[in-house]
Amino acid sequence: MSKIPIVEDFMTKELVTLKPDMDIYDAMLKMMKHDVSGAPVVEEDTLVGMLSEKDCMSLFAAAAYSNLPRGTVAEYMVMHPETVGPKADLFMVAGIFMHRPYRRLPVMDQEKLVGIVSRPDVLKASLEYWQHPEGRDWSDSKYLSPELKAMLKR
Repeated sequence: MSKIPIVEDFMTKELVTLKPDMDIYDAMLKMMKHDVSGAPVVEEDTLVGMLSEKDCMSLFAAAAYSNLPRGTVAEYMVMHPETVGPKADLFMVAGIFMHRPYRRLPVMDQEKLVGIVSRPDVLKASLEYWQHPEGRDWSDSKYLSPELKAMLKR
């Protein structure tokens, strides 16, 4: 029987991270260079926020009213981002992604940032598990929240 898909089996472990005092334009360039749409913001190995493309777009939108603003990552990042643990099942993560606007979640083991899990990671897991339907022991609806069951019935 296959095991329930969990975060640590599909998360990205090699992370592009940003510093809160980093210039916002340098952060945007770093994200584009590494082809990531968001990155954790760390200070002395502690997760302090997340910066996404959407957060960065507020700079461009503000340019409609004045010159392009300057600033640091800390001024644009989302503070206290929601996180998941490496042993969290991907059904729960799918539920978070379906109910919130996030595209990625930091993965924390105790107080240590160990990875990022994204929407594409959940899709990859679903394809991998659907390609091997024999022996699945996780298809039982007990793994789906009532909210997720309601959304799937639409």
